[in-house]
Amino acid sequence: MNSKKCLECGEKVIGRVDKKFCSDYCRNAYNNKINKESKNLIRNTNNRLRKNYKILSELNTSGKTKVTRRKLFDRGFDFKFITSLYITKTGNTYFYVYDQGYLVLENELYLLVKQD
Repeated sequence: MNSKKCLECGEKVIGRVDKKFCSDYCRNAYNNKINKESKNLIRNTNNRLRKNYKILSELNTSGKTKVTRRKLFDRGFDFKFITSLYITKTGNTYFYVYDQGYLVLENELYLLVKQD
């Protein structure tokens, strides 16, 4: 009878024929290593979205506010990270981070809005 070895630590695996790991710890450690890169991408993207949302929320306390691009940029806003777009019938494009959005105006001004 062949004895199987744990894919993570190499210890002998006892139990079912199709068992691959000696313990839950080894199974979790193995899967965490396999998924590390994709989890990092997702975690970093979510962190950027969370930061953008916080910046928009702090600057837009009244529901509609105008701010400069410089003010957003100085606080660390990253314009590449949004969750959705809304294009009006007149062709204006609103960029949203969840329910906080902005519209690009003239002279590097931005209209911050909150979706109801």
